[in-house]
Amino acid sequence: MVARKITHLSFFIIALAFLFISPYFFNDYKIGILSNIAIFVILAVSYNLINGVTGQFSLEPNGFVAIGAYVAALVLLTSESKIDQFSLEDPNGFILMIHSPSFIVALLAAGLCAMLLSLVLAFAVFRVRGDYLAIVTLGFGIIIKLMAINFASITNGSLGLNDIPKHTTLYWSGGIAIFSVIIILNIVSSKFGRAMKAVRDDEDAALAMGINTFNIKTLAFSTSAFLEGVGGGLLACALASVSPEQFDFLFTFQLLIIIVLGGLGSTTGAIIGAILVIGGSEYLRFLDESMNIFGYETPAMPGLRMVVFSVILILVMLFARRGIMGDKELTDILFKFSRRKKK
Repeated sequence: MVARKITHLSFFIIALAFLFISPYFFNDYKIGILSNIAIFVILAVSYNLINGVTGQFSLEPNGFVAIGAYVAALVLLTSESKIDQFSLEDPNGFILMIHSPSFIVALLAAGLCAMLLSLVLAFAVFRVRGDYLAIVTLGFGIIIKLMAINFASITNGSLGLNDIPKHTTLYWSGGIAIFSVIIILNIVSSKFGRAMKAVRDDEDAALAMGINTFNIKTLAFSTSAFLEGVGGGLLACALASVSPEQFDFLFTFQLLIIIVLGGLGSTTGAIIGAILVIGGSEYLRFLDESMNIFGYETPAMPGLRMVVFSVILILVMLFARRGIMGDKELTDILFKFSRRKKK
């Protein structure tokens, strides 16, 4: 156990060192990609907690990320900026009063609002299991998007919010990503984490053993929602704008690809999946644009990158259902390898 903690600490020190030296080796474009990867690491490890570790097939991330993005934007935008932007309806009086220049306050507000809503939602969604749970949580994401479109006095409707202060930097997103991974790893290795895995493996047996399955699922759900809300706030301040179209089901599908590719139940796998999918998505951007192939100009095909990753997901489900890491962590593999060498 001590050796495992030392290994974890070593990885975190390496990650922090990489975070601080990156600006000296990469240009602004690549720093932006790294920052985006870090945001999706936060979203992936938090989504993996409820979907992979606890085994609840939930499709809600786009809803909580949207809440976090809008809350952070509304906190950071001044009343003058809100009045200038809102053209579909006059801004709500309460919305005009909300303002803080502090990025930390905005991120905490984003996370707390998402978490509070998750606690209310838990009473409804955890009355069902399996496919029914997926349908209910999918509906939640759709409802949040429709509310963002129709509650124009709060969200500015389909026009969204613009000119959000671009506070998100690699230091912020990377630092919070490292902090999120530490939180998730500590939860998973605690008695609560063992209870979550028991719920995943056999919920009825876990209930018979005296585990309060509702509380365990709610803990995983609310923790996941908090980090997704914070990730949404970081995303809003990275893009400097939010709109309902950013948070459709494809957003959740992208996160689902990440955690399935990395390995359901593995925090390390979620990190690897985020690096591969988000980094790969940037380098495959040319697929969405028109191309000249042997003198023939092909039309632009936006979304072709997602087709590529969808095919990869199908192949993973067919030939490597456990993903890259399965439900193991990198430290598990390293210790297993070291024991073999000693023998």
